[in-house]
Amino acid sequence: MNRKLILFGLLSLFAFSGKSQGQNETNKETVPHDWENQAVSEINREPVHASLMPFDTDAKVIANDFSASPYYKSLNGKWKFNFVTKPADRPSSFFSKNFDDSAWKLIDVPANWELKGYDYPIYTNIVYPHKATPPTIQENYNPVGSYRMEFETPNDWNGKEIILHFGAVSSAMYVWVNGEKVGYTEDSKTPAEFNITKYLKSGKNLLAVQIFRWSDGSYLEDQDFWRMSGITRDVYLVARNTTHVFDFQLKSGLDALYKDGIFNADITLRNLGKVAMNVTVEAKLLDENDQVLEFSKKANVASGNQSISFDGKLANVKKWSAETPNLYQLVITTKDEGGKIIESLGCQVGFRNVEIKNGQLCVNGVRILVKGVNIHEHHEINGHVQDLETMIKDITVMKKFNINTVRTSHYPQPEKWYELCNKYGMYLIDEANIESHGMGYGKESLAKDPTWYDAHLFRTRNMLERDKNHPSVIIWSLGNEAGDGENFIKTSAWIKSRDNTRLVQYEQAGTKAHTDIYCPMYATIDHMIQYAEKNKDKPLIQCEYAHAMGNSVGNLQDYWDAIESHDMLQGGCIWDWVDQGLLTTNEKGEKFWAYGGDFGPKDVWTDGNFNCNGLVNPDRTPHPSLYEVKKVYQYVGFKALDINAGKFEVINKYDFLNLNNFGFDWRIEADGIKVAEGKLSSLNVPAHGKTEVSIPMNLKPEPGKEYFIIFSAKTIVATDLIPVGHEVAFEQFKLPISAPALSVNPKGKLTMEKSTGKTTIKGADFTVSFDLVKGSMNSLVFAGKEMLNDGKGPEPNFWRAPTDNDFGNGLDKTDKVWRKAGENKKLISSKVTKVSGNQVNVQLTFDIPGLDGKTVAKYISVYKVYGDREIEVVNIFKTTAEKLPEIPRMGMNLQLAREYENMQWLGRGPQENYSDRNTGALVGLYDGKVKDQYWAYIRPQENGNKTDVRWVAFINNDGNGLLSIGSPLLSVSAHHNLMEDFESPVRTVGRVYDGKEVVNRHTTDVKERNLVSVNLDYKQMGVGGDNSWGARTHPQYLLTDKEYSYSFRLKLVKKGDDLNSIARTKLGDTTIPAGTESIKDKPQIGKISKSGSKVKSK
Repeated sequence: MNRKLILFGLLSLFAFSGKSQGQNETNKETVPHDWENQAVSEINREPVHASLMPFDTDAKVIANDFSASPYYKSLNGKWKFNFVTKPADRPSSFFSKNFDDSAWKLIDVPANWELKGYDYPIYTNIVYPHKATPPTIQENYNPVGSYRMEFETPNDWNGKEIILHFGAVSSAMYVWVNGEKVGYTEDSKTPAEFNITKYLKSGKNLLAVQIFRWSDGSYLEDQDFWRMSGITRDVYLVARNTTHVFDFQLKSGLDALYKDGIFNADITLRNLGKVAMNVTVEAKLLDENDQVLEFSKKANVASGNQSISFDGKLANVKKWSAETPNLYQLVITTKDEGGKIIESLGCQVGFRNVEIKNGQLCVNGVRILVKGVNIHEHHEINGHVQDLETMIKDITVMKKFNINTVRTSHYPQPEKWYELCNKYGMYLIDEANIESHGMGYGKESLAKDPTWYDAHLFRTRNMLERDKNHPSVIIWSLGNEAGDGENFIKTSAWIKSRDNTRLVQYEQAGTKAHTDIYCPMYATIDHMIQYAEKNKDKPLIQCEYAHAMGNSVGNLQDYWDAIESHDMLQGGCIWDWVDQGLLTTNEKGEKFWAYGGDFGPKDVWTDGNFNCNGLVNPDRTPHPSLYEVKKVYQYVGFKALDINAGKFEVINKYDFLNLNNFGFDWRIEADGIKVAEGKLSSLNVPAHGKTEVSIPMNLKPEPGKEYFIIFSAKTIVATDLIPVGHEVAFEQFKLPISAPALSVNPKGKLTMEKSTGKTTIKGADFTVSFDLVKGSMNSLVFAGKEMLNDGKGPEPNFWRAPTDNDFGNGLDKTDKVWRKAGENKKLISSKVTKVSGNQVNVQLTFDIPGLDGKTVAKYISVYKVYGDREIEVVNIFKTTAEKLPEIPRMGMNLQLAREYENMQWLGRGPQENYSDRNTGALVGLYDGKVKDQYWAYIRPQENGNKTDVRWVAFINNDGNGLLSIGSPLLSVSAHHNLMEDFESPVRTVGRVYDGKEVVNRHTTDVKERNLVSVNLDYKQMGVGGDNSWGARTHPQYLLTDKEYSYSFRLKLVKKGDDLNSIARTKLGDTTIPAGTESIKDKPQIGKISKSGSKVKSK
């Protein structure tokens, strides 16, 4: 089925342009072209400054709604658009007033033109989407978009300076107004502004823009994301008085005791006229409605720039942090000589200190932990055009899931993002729009080429000057994966000279002097521990770790066990936040999220689904792994001190909050059913403190029941984003109380019928049949219905649909011996024994063949059929070959009729979980439809597993069904699909992989079947997550033993049966019958890592 959807169709006061451009050079081209000259990053741009908007009242400044300002005019909307695939074909005089654009179509601004029917999106990670010949760009294919629109300025703007603002343009842009060239700009992720006053005329004005998809700047924009073009953020006009506040820089820190606020404002006044002007500048700092600081200064501002400053101290200041985002509001008002307000502007102010103290990152003098994620600017429909609703949704989900830090990978986000992070509390690592990964890190690296220094500094300045007043920004990042060299040493030094209130980091710098933080990516736990034990001058905070591609984020708790036990380890940022799928419709009208390779011709390089690494879907629905992140990142810990006496410890992991901000309760569950509950009295526990609590332990255990205590911490006060009752932390402990399970001796008479190659065993209301030629249970009839689908009873199963991590480490090749091992098993013998009038045993012995047909393992299944509608299945496995790889899963698969779609289980849930990712899934009693157990990863793969399952049942709407009871615990999954439905032939990276053409698979390829496929496993290996390009699942979560045995009971149940009661009984006779001696040295059950080891008491 064809899914290839081919869519045809700026700076600081120290700005350095490399050359100037006169206004009369309307269409003159330079050689080399500006877009192929690393010395030219801008022409005639306004110097970059802090984010600001002038208003006419204080109230509007505080509300910060641009549309309410009389000095603001949006130019967003429908613009005329022309597209060509190469610069030589671009219209040469389209900027002229008399140019005929009647044949041009309309395009939205802002928008990526690739998502509006022109050209196609390209996803590549490292390889440039164009030939790597810096600074030049290939002539044959470098699309150019030409835009035209008309606007008028309000009459009351006469006499004002008119600034044209582009929030972001990719990648290089020329601007004309009324046929005259205004300027040029690069840097696709920060604003570019032009003073267009002298180009304007009364009435309608023509704005013309020409954008090149690629330029020399593209060599510094080789980020791991969709490569798309166009005007991607807001375009608007701002009217400024001839004399105005052009820029301001705030320093709002704390005194040496971290108690009082120290405030400083450096304000740059600019006079664009020729005559000096007397003004009064007033500044006030507000705490909600209360004015806490006030300043006023007069200035005679001559033509050019002039600076003034204000200083003040605020006693017992309300400090800002991600946990306590206390904000003040600054309002700066400029008045003329007569006292008339010219304009007002301002920003949020947060008082906080950021420093390295004793070799550790501290905020407000307190060592913090970075519980972070990386974020790309992505919208499932609009691509790189972000909206306020999505930004608020991102922060809401992050806050609910205990995330406190975002690295703006790998470029500055829209300005509104920073305001939201200030308001709601989120630490930011603000990253410059610099990545030249495709040039490598060696001698070709642009970091080492001095001719590229100005371009590096240009982007660094754009970031810092725009974002310098946001308290949420605590660290500047020099860039990402761009090698290291003199250019970064210099940009780091420039930042330090410009801003001493924040830290600087850069991953490629390692531990060198030009990074304050050692911020590696994807460092192993062992590496982290070794660093922490030997280094005391810089903290280790991973800029990227726990690669969340597909079904991933295993062993996160293990990372944090190391982090929380070493002072020099202070967390990291998971890669990354959101899957970069683009919502697309196929020819059948089905919607799916497209990834690399779904667009454009087949000769365009792509890295496939490697841009789907998120903790949330493109629509921000949390992945199952995000629940693990929430648990691991939680700010409240619980510890069993004396569990028999009911003594526990509650640990406050918050850096600034007291636990009296939360309500605590506890409950005790027996087999998932609540039997006792209570509340903890208000816990007055300061940050980093702990307290002991006692829980009454006066339960009398009932036979066979398993008891757990669960603690929960919930919000007691609503915030703008988080409601009352939101759970922020929980923990579960198994209680050491029990009573022996009741033994039940099987009852009910059995009859047995034998024929050639077949045995049928009948009870009072059920029948089970075995095919002794194939070696399988091929029929199970109960309550007058065949329960099995297509005769598919339990079969050995050693494989799983490879995850992205599996493909990344080559498991699909190294472990291939197990893929068809169960299906290709060879029956060696079968033995049917009537043990008694109510028990018949069927023993099936198999050889498991390798890829060459030679036996690599022995396998025995013993079915013990009892007269009371129960079948005990005992499995014994032993390898016979040497040097076999780990086994992806050790289990059995069976197929039930579709009607048995109601699933209930006692185990970990409700969300999908795995042996190395299950701390966020409580052991409990759950139920749901089988179809809801499927988690639709963007590229289909293994999904839906549940660990530590005591029992699981599949029931039809009549109340009849099959109950499976583990001995020991089971790992279970169920779908209306076969495993093969979730498999990809090869890894979905590149166009050709292992000599095979890559075929992208999507959620639309997974069609429900008329069956219920059930995996009843002893274990499945963990999903891993250190990275997705070679890292193996950690050893403790692998299946590497040579011998395994496990069993489960299959009980036929009917409406009204108490599943818990049935499951907690034990059979009086569970002996494996004679005849299994063909596998010598019978293995013991339970040889894999301890079940439920993530529950602290287990």
